[in-house]
Amino acid sequence: MLREEEALVVEIKPFNLHGVSYQDVTIAYRDRSLDHARLGPEAVPENLQSGDAVLVTKVANMVVSLRRSSEGNEEGGAS
Repeated sequence: MLREEEALVVEIKPFNLHGVSYQDVTIAYRDRSLDHARLGPEAVPENLQSGDAVLVTKVANMVVSLRRSSEGNEEGGAS
């Protein structure tokens, strides 16, 4: 099942594996529950920081990507 949920980035830690930059991300949902994900560069917006509002795409209850929330991206640029 595919779904999207609004969340805030609590923590983001970059790391390199075999020359590819991945991100370990902790996110908090509106109900205050936390989720963790290790995502590749294609699944995380550039310059993502703690406190940023994101839309979390989940498949079968697993985080597969993040994109900037429209609330947090008032300039209207692509994310």
